[in-house]
Amino acid sequence: VQLQASGGGLVQAGDSLRLSCVASGRTFSTYDMAWFRQAPGKEREHVATMTYRGRTTSYADSLKGRFTISRDNAKNTAYLQMNSLKPEDTAIYHCAAKFFMNNDYNLWGQGTQVTVSS
Repeated sequence: VQLQASGGGLVQAGDSLRLSCVASGRTFSTYDMAWFRQAPGKEREHVATMTYRGRTTSYADSLKGRFTISRDNAKNTAYLQMNSLKPEDTAIYHCAAKFFMNNDYNLWGQGTQVTVSS
């Protein structure tokens, strides 16, 4: 599986964005999907996760209620809907995947830049 993230951009505080992560290959539906982000000078942090069947999601506590992860297995695509964006959401957002039986996310997309101006 190869991942291609898109949808980032420059927005104002309070705006919304939806990121997409398109996966190649025929086995997308067997992979858990996640979004991570890394801001300048900071460590990478987990944003959201969705299991391979879409039954379970998890979020960073600070993002609950503003960000929503989803997936469309028929389109081999995962999404991250981001609402009420804040300047502190500025980061490079990466999508990641792992086979559902594995523990660690070992497949990464190239990242898409999200910049939120105040």
